[in-house]
Amino acid sequence: MIIDASSPGALARPPRKRWYAQLYLQVLVAIVAGVTLGHFAPETGAAMKPLGDVFIKLVKMVIAPVIFLTIVTGIAGMRDLASVGRVAGKAFAYFLFFSTLALIIGMIVANVVRPGDGLNIDPATLDTAKVSEFAAKAEDSSITGFLTAIVPDTFLSSLSDGNLLQVLFVSILFGISLAMIGDRGARLLDLLEDASIAFFKLVGIVMKAAPVGAFGAMAFTIGEYGIGTLANLAALVATFYLTSLLFVLVVLGLVARACGFSILKLIAYLRAELLLVLGTSSSESALPSLIEKMERAGCPKTVVGLVVPTGYSFNLDGTNIYMTLAALFIAQACNVDLSIGEQLLLLGVAMISSKGAAGVTGAGFITLAATLSIVPSVPVAGLALILGIDRFMSECRSLTNFIGNAVATVVVSKWEGRLDKAQFDAALAGRLPPVEELPEGAIGA
Repeated sequence: MIIDASSPGALARPPRKRWYAQLYLQVLVAIVAGVTLGHFAPETGAAMKPLGDVFIKLVKMVIAPVIFLTIVTGIAGMRDLASVGRVAGKAFAYFLFFSTLALIIGMIVANVVRPGDGLNIDPATLDTAKVSEFAAKAEDSSITGFLTAIVPDTFLSSLSDGNLLQVLFVSILFGISLAMIGDRGARLLDLLEDASIAFFKLVGIVMKAAPVGAFGAMAFTIGEYGIGTLANLAALVATFYLTSLLFVLVVLGLVARACGFSILKLIAYLRAELLLVLGTSSSESALPSLIEKMERAGCPKTVVGLVVPTGYSFNLDGTNIYMTLAALFIAQACNVDLSIGEQLLLLGVAMISSKGAAGVTGAGFITLAATLSIVPSVPVAGLALILGIDRFMSECRSLTNFIGNAVATVVVSKWEGRLDKAQFDAALAGRLPPVEELPEGAIGA
């Protein structure tokens, strides 16, 4: 347990920070400022790109060690390797079900709303020069290449290259090894736990730059692509955002209710991270904070360490909705009438290719390219239709993926019977003290 919920006053509502010191408010102001600058001074806004890039690099700098330390100390601390396998099995069962459900929902919505009808696009008239780069990356995202790439060249390269699946692979193996040597590994485990505290403190320092990163990323997006870009394909953008919203509030909302909590309260608890994801269009930017916050909310370290990193590759609800919706939009826009059999083939291929391109930059667009290249009925050239608005839809993909992984963490924790309900309720009600007020070693204990 991270915080003793039974101790007097432990869950009393802490004194709130001054309004201007709240991270989520700072990020929100930064996003508004970035949109304003990008709209009224596009060239200046586009020039702000390095601010967002540097912040993303700062976050990626700490992601690998945070995941490594979280998983290793969690597994080694349990000593019960059977339970580790059980957690992994439950997590992948959850991922498979809801990833498939997201693909099906995207397909159903595309058939009902038909956002591409009436565009009457001739694929031969499309400029595919920019699409070719993504198509080339899609060719490299085969299942064989994906499985081979999980194993790093060296132990240390997994941490230095930043490939999350390689970090996960090495962390699990090392955690199991440390657990198997028992008491002989106690000193090393203590050292890693101390290092974990230091790295989470580093995460806190890095997150202070979040408003600057969100400002730069949003100013660049609006300055480079313009708000007007959204109007050109408003039907697809609106359909995707609405579908994702309904998936979160209805599908994940029902899952949350079945587990005894409110999806809206969970979203409010993670509001600072969600605004950061919105500002940077990257769910990775908030990954370290998600790990920290889910542990603070009473989810066990082993579950958090396994579910969150694997979810970033295998539980991409937003990306899956986008893939079938966008693919059918392209087919409709190009007057390609797909049979039910062809749509089911598209769904099956999308399910596989979404794993094949895991961890690749621009994965949403790349996996869509990989899917279309295997399903010949839909022209790959049609990707040029949505290239200009993909950046705007990537924000919604990232937000949906992020919330989906947070819900998955809570669900698997509850399935394991290891969710500290009192602490979880206190976290969602805002009755946990701020991180800086916790005793040393409280996070991830």
